[in-house]
Amino acid sequence: MKVQLEKTYAMPAPAQLAWALLQDIEGVAGCMPGAKITERVDDTHYKGTVAVKLGPANLSFRGEIEVRALDAGTHSLRLFAKGTDSTGGSAASMDLTARVEPVDAASCNLTGTSEVSMSGKAATFGGRVMGPVADQILNQFAANFSARVQAMQAQSAAAASGASASAAQGLPAAPEAKPLNGLALMWAVIKGWLRSLFGIKGA
Repeated sequence: MKVQLEKTYAMPAPAQLAWALLQDIEGVAGCMPGAKITERVDDTHYKGTVAVKLGPANLSFRGEIEVRALDAGTHSLRLFAKGTDSTGGSAASMDLTARVEPVDAASCNLTGTSEVSMSGKAATFGGRVMGPVADQILNQFAANFSARVQAMQAQSAAAASGASASAAQGLPAAPEAKPLNGLALMWAVIKGWLRSLFGIKGA
């Protein structure tokens, strides 16, 4: 089963700053809910995990990430990721292209196009469920990406004003990965479905 998504998110930071983060694969992975890079094989290959929490149960997916393109001219990145859960009952792969598009001197857009393929138990949920779930995951990723870009911007401003000599060194550390809360994610999907069905606001 395949799910295709294309999303654009506004980023409150200059394009060059967002592009600096997009090139940092570990940093990008840290913005994805539940994801963590565990090993850097070389400049284009990584290994990682995705942790999912479903009530009292904790699931772990292990996989590989390949950087297939990194274009400074177009500020675009293409990744291919694949993995299986710890039991081998589910498998998934994702082909993702993301790019940063300047809006003005202080803002930009982050645009992503992805194709997710699922097999095994994960595929039994069907596109009607997996589409909204994938959409919610991307929304969380964009929120985390935006927060980290703003932290980088504050760090740059502090360095420029001379408030901190160490602020200019490197990117801010990525936050520790927390398991993706599957129940909260499903509730967000259900709320969105109710709003679209009944026109409910603030559900």
